This record gives sequence, structure tokens and C-alpha cells, in this order.
Amino acid sequence: MTTTPETAPQRTQSSRSPRTDASDSPTAHKPGRPGLPTGTATLDRLPAPRPAEGGETLGTLAGDQRRTVEQVTLLLFITIPFLALVAAVPLAWGWGVSWLDLGLMTAMYFIGCHGITIGFHRYFTHSSFKAKRPLRIALAVAGSLAVEGPVVRWVADHRRHHKFSDAEGDPHSPWRYGETVPALMKGLWWAHMAWMFDREKTPQHKYAPDLIKDPVIRRISRQFVLWTAVSLLIPPVIGGLVTWSWQGALTAFFWGSLVRVALLHHVTWSINSICHAVGKRPFKSRDRSGNVWWLAVLSCGESWHNLHHADPTSARHGVQRGQIDSSARLIRWFELAGWAYDVRWPQAKRLEAKRVRPGDADPA
Repeated sequence: MTTTPETAPQRTQSSRSPRTDASDSPTAHKPGRPGLPTGTATLDRLPAPRPAEGGETLGTLAGDQRRTVEQVTLLLFITIPFLALVAAVPLAWGWGVSWLDLGLMTAMYFIGCHGITIGFHRYFTHSSFKAKRPLRIALAVAGSLAVEGPVVRWVADHRRHHKFSDAEGDPHSPWRYGETVPALMKGLWWAHMAWMFDREKTPQHKYAPDLIKDPVIRRISRQFVLWTAVSLLIPPVIGGLVTWSWQGALTAFFWGSLVRVALLHHVTWSINSICHAVGKRPFKSRDRSGNVWWLAVLSCGESWHNLHHADPTSARHGVQRGQIDSSARLIRWFELAGWAYDVRWPQAKRLEAKRVRPGDADPA
């Protein structure tokens, strides 16, 4: 769920009365749009949001000019890596790719991916475990290297998503426009990346006050541009030094920076789009989250999304036999090392209570 640096003025939720129950128990809905209260036509028909009180104004540009700069920057950060990803296959076929470039791409990919899945998501958003101060800082930095937005904004957006999952107020539901095939195609595009250009921003003081109160995390969040530069420069610096050539630096930048960022972005965005439209649903949840097995390795276990929405604070998402969840494995190692504690591992009794049984109504 990539977002731009924290410079946009904050906005409140719609003035309608959205679902406010943030618990993980299923919510029964009457016939109509999936996951929406009866009488709600589409999620895009919302009143103009009011400016939020106490919003952060960290930039020097004002109003529309700031939003324009943000959206142009966001467009560039989406387009350029994506073009590199498209060009990767013919370039690899024609000129090949070195083991150094593949190694840099893989290492940086999984550092950033686990920074998002373990840090931004399971730790900062859902408090699935507690962490010693050095690990807390390291997770904030590692997640920032994924170039998916500042930690405070990322967490605020995701907490809002869980509060209104697949209902009015969800910032990126694929069911936003309805459940016909054309509506779902449009909704998938919205949930995948178009939502990031929406001018209605999640109020961070409302959804992430705990992170804002932490001066170190707040500083890391505000230094997002710095961490982006570090993330993009590490591969070419290493590639150039190892090969002692500009060509080595250039190919390392292409594979280790551009292709890596694009791949990680689209895998992350697929959790918002694909995993809320298709997939198996073995557990009860109040939305349409599903398990998508073929994304499990690249998403570091995030694509076991049905269990996550059924039990959001669980440190493990892949709870069934054969479900790969590298994020949970790393959390276990952190726990054994004494860096993480009070880990909320899934409980067999709780899982059994949430399991879907024949005859159960679909809550979505």
C-alpha cells in the first residue's frame, strides 16, 4: 500500500455513518453490495471531506500546489520502476543478468518486504508482538526501505482499512463500485493503485496517535525521502564497488533498485486487490478477504489474508499445514533471541471457533 511522503493536509472520513465496529467478529449484512450496509450504492459517492483538525503541515507548498507535486512524484515512482519491470524480461533474455545483480535484488527485496510485513503491518499496525527498542527502530527503517510510504501514514491507512474492510470508508476495497464484472474490474484497479491518488487522506492523528507520540518513529517517518534515497542507492553503490565499473553500478541500479521496487510494490498492492476479490476463505471474517497461495512466498506470508482478517492481531497468517509464512518464522527467531516478546501466536481453540463450517452464511 504505497503512499507519498507526509506533506498532504489531513482529511476526515465521510460524513455518512460508516461501520464503526472494528472487532474481528463477523458482521451480518442484509442483501445488497458485498460488505456494505444496506442502502449504500457505491463507495465513491461520498460527500466532500472536511479538513481534519490538528492535521500535519510538514511542507512549505500550500494547498493544490502541494497535492499536485505529491501526485506527480507518486506517478513517477509508480511508472519508472514499472517500465523497468516490463523491460526486465527482454533485457535478461538478450543480455543476461549477473549473479551479483540477482543477489542484490533478492536481498533488498526481502529486507524491504519483511520490513513491511513484520514491521509496518504485524508490529506497528496490529501489535502482534512487542519489540525491544533497537528492533522497533530497525523495523521502521527496514519498512521504509520498501519505498511504500512513511510508516505513520502506512499504518494509519491500514488501520482505517481494517476498521471498514470492504465497506464504506475502506480506502482500497475492490468492491467499491459494485459486484458486476465491469464494476469489479474497475474496483480492482482502484484497490491496486488508483486509491493512492485520492485526495481524501486518512487522518493520522486519529488512526496512528501512538506512533506520532514516539519522537524516533515520527522522525523516521518524516525522513521517508532520505530512506527512499538510501534504498535506491545501496544496490548501485555495492554493484559499482564490487565490479569497479560504472556498468556494474548501472545494472545493479536497474535490477536491485528499479525492478526490485516495482515487483515489491505490485506484490503488496495485490494483497489489497487480488486477496480481497478471490481466494479460499476457510475462516469467518466480515469482509471478502481470501487466501491466495501463489503470492505466499513473494508476499512473505501476507497472502494468507483470510486468516489475517479473521484474527488481525495474530503474528502468524499461514496457520494451516503447508502455508509458508516467512514473516512468522522471523518473528519466532526474534522471540528466541529475546528481541521480541509477548508474541500473539494463533491459538487452536480460537482458530477452531473461527473456522467456516458447512451451512455457515457468508458474512460478506
